[in-house]
Amino acid sequence: MSNELIWILFALVNFSFLLLFYRLFGKTGLFVWIGMATVVANMQVLKTVELLGLTATLGNIMYGTAYLATDILNEKYGKQEAKKAVWLGFATLITMTVVMQFALAFQPAADDIAHGSLATIFGLVIRVAAGSLAAYIISQYFDVWIYDKLRKLFPSDRQLWIRNNGSTVISQLLDSVVFCTIAFYGQFPFSVWLEILFTTYIIKFIVAILDTPFMYIAKRMNNNNEKVS
Repeated sequence: MSNELIWILFALVNFSFLLLFYRLFGKTGLFVWIGMATVVANMQVLKTVELLGLTATLGNIMYGTAYLATDILNEKYGKQEAKKAVWLGFATLITMTVVMQFALAFQPAADDIAHGSLATIFGLVIRVAAGSLAAYIISQYFDVWIYDKLRKLFPSDRQLWIRNNGSTVISQLLDSVVFCTIAFYGQFPFSVWLEILFTTYIIKFIVAILDTPFMYIAKRMNNNNEKVS
């Protein structure tokens, strides 16, 4: 099975699980999903694959589901709930980063088999970690803000795709620029840095388009005992 086909199936599975969390647990499920997605995406991003002739990192799909979750919260419960979810994701990412540094500080036992792998996954590279944290909070907060603005400009259900795609596509571009600038600018020739930025964003752009039907499904879901805006 080709990477491209696996990637499409992977996207469908990720977005379907997000909707399942929402269906089963309502707004709380979205909050839990965002916290989980920020951590899992930062682990998956360490793996590189070939997609459409480009070298890309994993994690973009899981990271994209966090944007979809905040858009659902913004659409159905208002921007304050979406902002709360953004800060929950940020706090989760900070906590995971700090806690795992302490875990890695322990001297492994002589017969330990996991320390090396954990160090590879959770070892702190300052610029990459700073870029990831900054990109997350800046782009997600911007996503909440611009979604709310687009919702006022395009309020009908038929225009849901405009506010969903518009907010995510722009926010993901901001995310890519902030992350690549902090993590990689000056580490590579400018042409290489630009290529990294382009390939990072193009995958995120595709993910943003793929999440559209799932946004419409979430819009039509009703959760008992929950107040929607």
